[in-house]
Amino acid sequence: MKSRYLFSHKFKPVGWFIFLVGVTLGVILMFNDFDYPNWELKVYPLIGEEKGFLTFNPKFEWSTNNIADELAAVLIIIGGILVCFSKTKDEDEYISKIRMESLIWATYINYAVLILAIFFVFEMSFFNVMIYNMFTLLLFFILRFHFVLYKSKKSFSNEE
Repeated sequence: MKSRYLFSHKFKPVGWFIFLVGVTLGVILMFNDFDYPNWELKVYPLIGEEKGFLTFNPKFEWSTNNIADELAAVLIIIGGILVCFSKTKDEDEYISKIRMESLIWATYINYAVLILAIFFVFEMSFFNVMIYNMFTLLLFFILRFHFVLYKSKKSFSNEE
């Protein structure tokens, strides 16, 4: 993975902060049935539900919605991307290799979990699994990349 596509190392702490705020907000929402915190705002729904079907909003009408869940999702995604794709302090070919392998591994695991969910989870529970599945690729990557990085630095320090 070429490092020209990576963010500067300065973005990693900012990414961790944004990611953890998003996860905290998401957990709070999850335990409160997505009702609290209640941040109602006027929003424009490009696609809405009319009689149970997803339809384009031809009337161009504004509606009110609690944006807390959307805010949590955006914070998790932006923070996760900054954490995943910010350079380490000592970015080299070995770390690039770990980064690429972790991304491939996270993609395989993410889709394996999704395939299992397709076969064994149904109705609204499947919808919840799909929502969580948006974030698991980033989460699996973060976990594996930092775990392998930790193990390699630990084994390197033991050799010295």
